[in-house]
Amino acid sequence: MKKIIGYATAFLLAGTLVACSIQTTTKDTPSFDTVRKEAVNSDNILQNKEGTELYIANLDANTVSIVNEKTQKVEEEIPVGKEPVQLALSPDEDRLYVSCRYDNKIDVISLEEGKVVDSYEVGKEPFGLLTSQNGKTLYVANYRESTIMMVDVKSGDVTETIPVHDRPRTLAETADGKKIYIPHYLSGEISVLDAEKKKVAKTFKLADSPDVSDRKKSQGIPNTLEQFVIAPDGKTAWIPHLVTNVDTPIQFEETIFPAISIIDVEKDEELVNERKELFDEINVLDSKNETMIVSNPYDVAFQKDGSKAYVVMSGSEDLVVFDLKRGGNATQILRRIEGDNPRGILLNKDGETLYVHNAMSHDLATIDSGGESVHSRAKKLNDNISLIKKDPLDPQIRKGKTIFYSANSEEFEADITGNNWMSCASCHSDGEINGLTLMTGKGQRNVPTNVQTSENGLFLWDGSRDDFTDYLLTVQGEMGGMMKYEPGEELPANVEKMYDDLFAFLKEPQSFPVPQSPYKENGELTSSAKEGKALFEGKASCISCHSGSQFTDSVKATGEDGKLTTDVTDYLHDIGTANRYDMSTKGDPRAKFTNPRDGKSFDTPSLVGVWATGPYLHDGSAGTIEESILGHQYEGKSELSQIEMSKIADYVRSLD
Repeated sequence: MKKIIGYATAFLLAGTLVACSIQTTTKDTPSFDTVRKEAVNSDNILQNKEGTELYIANLDANTVSIVNEKTQKVEEEIPVGKEPVQLALSPDEDRLYVSCRYDNKIDVISLEEGKVVDSYEVGKEPFGLLTSQNGKTLYVANYRESTIMMVDVKSGDVTETIPVHDRPRTLAETADGKKIYIPHYLSGEISVLDAEKKKVAKTFKLADSPDVSDRKKSQGIPNTLEQFVIAPDGKTAWIPHLVTNVDTPIQFEETIFPAISIIDVEKDEELVNERKELFDEINVLDSKNETMIVSNPYDVAFQKDGSKAYVVMSGSEDLVVFDLKRGGNATQILRRIEGDNPRGILLNKDGETLYVHNAMSHDLATIDSGGESVHSRAKKLNDNISLIKKDPLDPQIRKGKTIFYSANSEEFEADITGNNWMSCASCHSDGEINGLTLMTGKGQRNVPTNVQTSENGLFLWDGSRDDFTDYLLTVQGEMGGMMKYEPGEELPANVEKMYDDLFAFLKEPQSFPVPQSPYKENGELTSSAKEGKALFEGKASCISCHSGSQFTDSVKATGEDGKLTTDVTDYLHDIGTANRYDMSTKGDPRAKFTNPRDGKSFDTPSLVGVWATGPYLHDGSAGTIEESILGHQYEGKSELSQIEMSKIADYVRSLD
């Protein structure tokens, strides 16, 4: 809750000294004299109206930097809560609001004082945030509990909590302040909040890109919606996202495609025919007359006159320029923005300079935008502006994290992907799930989370890997990288080090914290969940497989040396969930073909944080935990009533 700003005084009443707090007006008390007239969106990089200052959320550094646009230097680096993801400016520009994702709070920075002067407790994992036109209300998207909260910025109280669809992410607001747009990260949906009525007026879904005969052409399901940026004319908005093809076995040129969808802001519907996709609207040729592949679109900026749009590609680390006066197609790709993992972009007030926020290298790249002229091209300007004094991450973890989010085929000791197509994060959205079931050579596979993946025993749904370097098979078979290495032979030391770095990142507990369950009451199990726990450990015997601190017996698959081994198959279980697509295998070359699998026995998944990882089972065939419990079919299974299964599900949803 908001701290009271005041001073202590004392009164002598009836012989008793009484202390009290009297609220006073101070220079960090919000004022509401300014009414904003422009459309805005939540982002990790913002600038003030005059363009003299830039504000950047330094994600895993847990700071916010203020950059002087004229001097190109950091004026202040301000400590804030854990994982500051997005920012919002008050209309009068006195205050900067920061969503601190892993602290479940909004920090309030007084720009006059250059420090945090207040904090608001909000929901689980706040992400996008915006103020109302007059600045009196702060809208907050709580990613993990699927709500929008309205906060009175004067009192710090949450005045409204509005349930919305799954995983609301960033936010955008129309110029008149009447509508708030809420992209849902994984489902491809956009909700429209009526700000006056304080309720969702409409939710619509981005259209699937239709199947085409050429598998290398963009097709599939929209997901990973990163931003919602309203164009200068206020009539349309751009959403950078991915399109994922789930119909054919995963292959780097046929599964993940970059896209930008266009929304009619007046009708609140997608302009399906205007979507920007590879080989059509995004089709810039290189010197070999081949299409330049870009990946993981993240943020958008427009020229004021609407003549150009600039999109940063966080995976391939490129800038794509669209000419909106001549057909709307991409006309330039500025290859390799200096820095690592560009996630934010803005255009300065004169329209000549682009600032790109690199999330992994914690710096700003400066780019000549080319201005409004259709003949001018974007080009690199000065050296990058460093945003932080010290990187808090261990260098090995930083390297692993950078590799995980990169689709740059040229940056590291070996290519992590073929021709810049995809990063690890292309399937493991934000490091976790993408909510989709992908086809593989072994059958359908539900994309698992990386939360505590290093603690959960064997790897893959069939437990066919026991060492992290075995993911060479994924890089080669699905991502198209490292093809020159024989999978059955030892990797060169510098390439092996890449896997060590990746594993160090995944093993670090703060990389992907376990999502806190919203199904508890004051941090404790509900009465139903307590009864479910008794059933889980007793009658239902779930604990026979889902055991230990990680709720999986896969950690027991060890040899005499105590190390995990695919040779131990006692902890793979046939629970009757195999389907017609599941295939047996003779093993793989990394294990010298000593790890065959029958196609119907599966590794026990951890249940830690499982409430946030639906759909369930190896093929994603169970939409809910209840359906997953019902889907277990094996000899000796206890007969459970619907009520008992519901109580077990309540318990499982509470595990974090």
